[in-house]
Amino acid sequence: MGILAKKKKRAGAEIPTSSMADIAFLLLIFFLVTTTIDVDTGIGMTLPPEPDETTPPPPVADRNMLKILINAQGQVLLEDLPSSVAQIRNEVMTHVQNNGVDARYSDSPGKAVVSIKTDRLTPYNLYIQTLDEVWMAYFEIWDTEARSMGYANYVGYRADLEDPSENEIRDKWPAQVSLAEPDPGN
Repeated sequence: MGILAKKKKRAGAEIPTSSMADIAFLLLIFFLVTTTIDVDTGIGMTLPPEPDETTPPPPVADRNMLKILINAQGQVLLEDLPSSVAQIRNEVMTHVQNNGVDARYSDSPGKAVVSIKTDRLTPYNLYIQTLDEVWMAYFEIWDTEARSMGYANYVGYRADLEDPSENEIRDKWPAQVSLAEPDPGN
């Protein structure tokens, strides 16, 4: 008879878990510290100084004011006529560059004002699209002027300015955008 060798039962291999909680905690702290959180900052705009209560606002001739109204149903009205957001840019450019030629538009670029008025229930994205179209109209005007001065575009012109306050293009074509408050009852 042979000698029967008894097989020894091995104990199962175990993973030491005593420091797992510490490692998980350190990883959690690491990810909290290194993660950046996007914060919505809103629309960056330079607001004019607060008006003096005793001084009345300067008069603006009707022809120098381009009125854009967006009602609660999302309808865009340009000078009280139904319109679309896509038409705003061309209308603003025509208004600002008119130079007194057409009696329906502004006397000069310096007197041209674009007024955007909304309802309290106006869809926010429609308001942003409208504001973008107005500003894009001004950027197209500034781009055209920069090209006529020999620059590739307005951005190139601004990069060459030593003093940003001496911007001839912005002086010639000032952006005067009025964000009118909704009516109190709306």
